[in-house]
Amino acid sequence: MLTSKQRATLRGIASNYDTIFQIGKGGIPETLIAQVYDALRKRELIKLRVLDNSGYTAREAAEEIAEKTHSEVVQVIGSRFVLFRRNEKEPVIDIKL
Repeated sequence: MLTSKQRATLRGIASNYDTIFQIGKGGIPETLIAQVYDALRKRELIKLRVLDNSGYTAREAAEEIAEKTHSEVVQVIGSRFVLFRRNEKEPVIDIKL
């Protein structure tokens, strides 16, 4: 579980990140979950977007993907959200957990 200070630090870092995945009318297939899982392992922090034609709100998509990838929702703003999962073996982002 992230503290509010850690969450704020991660939000600041993520503000400079590009969106790397989009959720559209296809929903959240297992292939997307696998890709997000791999991206989190490599980057630890990723930004995603929910398109208007999706059946999900950004909050719903963020919570579902976070649960399936064992990550944490850092932020949800509009149609975008940020996920974080610590890589214990090779940390990329230096925050004290």
